[in-house]
Amino acid sequence: MKTKLIIIPAILISALFLMSLYPIDGYDRTGIKRLYRLQKMEMDSIDNKRIPDGAYKKLADIKLNLLSRRRDSASALLIEDPEFSRAVQRITPGGAYSLAILDMSNPDSLKYADHRENVGYQPGSVGKIAVLAALFTELHKVYPDSADFDLRMGLICNKRVKARYWGTGDHHTIPIYDIEKDKLTKRQVVASDEFSVIEWADHMVSVSNNGAASVVWREAMLISHFGKKYADITEEEAEAYFKDTPRDSLTDRANRIVNDPLRKLGISSDEWRLGSFFTGAANKYVGDKGGSTGTPIGLMKFLVSLEQGNVIDEQSSLEMKRLLYMTDRRIRYARAPQLDDAAVYFKSGSFYKCDRVKNPDCSAYAGNVYNYMNSVIIVEQPNGKKYICCLMTNVLNKNSAGAHMYLASSIDKLINPKES
Repeated sequence: MKTKLIIIPAILISALFLMSLYPIDGYDRTGIKRLYRLQKMEMDSIDNKRIPDGAYKKLADIKLNLLSRRRDSASALLIEDPEFSRAVQRITPGGAYSLAILDMSNPDSLKYADHRENVGYQPGSVGKIAVLAALFTELHKVYPDSADFDLRMGLICNKRVKARYWGTGDHHTIPIYDIEKDKLTKRQVVASDEFSVIEWADHMVSVSNNGAASVVWREAMLISHFGKKYADITEEEAEAYFKDTPRDSLTDRANRIVNDPLRKLGISSDEWRLGSFFTGAANKYVGDKGGSTGTPIGLMKFLVSLEQGNVIDEQSSLEMKRLLYMTDRRIRYARAPQLDDAAVYFKSGSFYKCDRVKNPDCSAYAGNVYNYMNSVIIVEQPNGKKYICCLMTNVLNKNSAGAHMYLASSIDKLINPKES
């Protein structure tokens, strides 16, 4: 596909004409190299056992499901359906489980149920969705007209930035694909790594890399400060901004950038807020503020707003949904076999702590002090059944990945019963 030249003030960018992002056929429009590999495997009929059939949805197939309810507030759509609620209660485990579920198969007849939906949990990597919203919000401020959406996307698909110290210190790996050598390498981020902003966003969402999340948050701050000049700034100018700006001012800006978009959607600070970067190295210049928390109702309000096209605007909502489309290995809730044929838009997060004095064998994702595991997902089955689930748990001494998967199966069977 040929590129389209888009002139951004102060710089000429050879920009890709962009409509979409995450699905396998999105490489030509985004330059995300891992998608090229997946697309090549599909074209060459190479069996990819890593991802199920539901991961092969095309760009044009991904749509927003609640556009017809766009004028309603998200809260107005989340009215409990008594019968559906009783059915959900029957399959929900006892203990530290909280969830919210919306069956949106028929937008004119929604079914909603929840359980301990206002209980706060440490959101972990689910909070990266707020960073994604922050990036698109700052882009919208620079290019506010809907006709300028290609300028927003051309900017982040062509602006290449290095990780520097911001992106280091995370154990999660990222996929690095060499197109010429047809070689895929998975390793941790190093300071010299350089990708486009959109590819950093892909690393943040698809493999939940913490360093990538800090880089994307950093770039959102830079866009907020430099505006249209952001396209031209050098690495030295970016670092000078952080070095020369008072720490409290940077902390306030960072906090405002990720939380203001949530407040505009009617999500309170008690329902969802983000208070710190995802890597400690960022604390060199930006401090923590307010702590982080999330609730099923707060996350549900966001995903409903996304489906309505109300997270910034319809185009931004659609692009964020495409970034959440799972074309990588499915884990936890998304791993349920009942979802293999479904398109899923998914983010998971965990946060745990072990007291090894109490239990020397305390293991990863099975903390005995706290053990948060969260899954938020949009499921679209081939037969038209569509629903959102926000699940948050804090079950001590146990890796809850399997429990999330089994509950996912039960929820899908409830909403999408198989014909006998």
